[in-house]
Amino acid sequence: MQKMSTIVIKAHEYLEHDPGAGHPESPRRLEAIYERIGEPDISELFTALSPREAAVEELRWNHAGAYIERIERTAGVPHFQLDPDTATSAGSWKAAILAVGGVFTAMDKINSAEADNGFALVRPPGHHAEHDHAMGFCLFNNVALGAHYARRVLDMKRILIVDWDLHHGNGTQHSFYDNNEVLYFSTHQYPYYPGSGAANQTGEGEGTGFTVNVPLSAGAGDKEYAAIFNRILTPVARKFNPEFILVSAGFDIYHNDPLGGMKVTEKGFAWLSRVLLDLAAQCCNGKILFCLEGGYNLTGLKEGTAAVIKECAGSSILSKKDISTLSEADTLTPTASQALDIQKRYWDVK
Repeated sequence: MQKMSTIVIKAHEYLEHDPGAGHPESPRRLEAIYERIGEPDISELFTALSPREAAVEELRWNHAGAYIERIERTAGVPHFQLDPDTATSAGSWKAAILAVGGVFTAMDKINSAEADNGFALVRPPGHHAEHDHAMGFCLFNNVALGAHYARRVLDMKRILIVDWDLHHGNGTQHSFYDNNEVLYFSTHQYPYYPGSGAANQTGEGEGTGFTVNVPLSAGAGDKEYAAIFNRILTPVARKFNPEFILVSAGFDIYHNDPLGGMKVTEKGFAWLSRVLLDLAAQCCNGKILFCLEGGYNLTGLKEGTAAVIKECAGSSILSKKDISTLSEADTLTPTASQALDIQKRYWDVK
């Protein structure tokens, strides 16, 4: 069997989830990404794969049965409002189970060494979805379920989730807050939606120290994010030594995103990806999967995704100067410095 270097999960069914006219999380987001990765500089760098459906029994690993049934009953219904921000359409149930199943499909290929790494370009997003309710445009928690899959099916004991989305992944944090087999690391604008993610939220019970929140004020850009990944994430991840890395890749930290106040460019996304790919190479034979979360500026989505895929495939947009500048970034924002001080209780960070 020929090895696929970088894989991308795509499906036309993901476009059938439509929360309604004027909603920020529209099918156009993914259409724009699919168009961009079809261009010549990207299209030869990956192998596209179709997702399988996640089974209800698999969804139950992270979600209440009654909630799953509620979402399933929306199948074929033109519009159903779950909360003020989150709605379904006739195709949402199918899209949602294919989003989760797409993560599983990619993880299987990467774990079996049929692929080096991958990007699950899925909708709807997932990191706000809680055990028993939808939230923040999310139906099922794709990445959290991926971590459950790693533990239950792939027999892994250490899974690292890195969430660089603008918004804190409350659902993901709650899924593993008392668990020491899943390390959740999040950078996010704070205080902001959904309100969780303070630096002193570090886990409880056996999970104490295995939630790492780095809240940020608006205005952080490439160098600020690079410093966090260089000084906090890297030493923590090396010590944790994950067997698989899952990334909640939200492109709403892009400098022109309408929902956010961050200043990250496509080169910033490339650097964050490079750090994570290096960690995967050091810790877990390169086993890493990026999963699409937010991002509401179409240019940011297109160029951010392209930057990540190029980095995965070893075709970087970063110049030698960019690499030098970002690798040396070590100045933390005040809130990131506070997070670093808190993490000194649990990890060897300086």
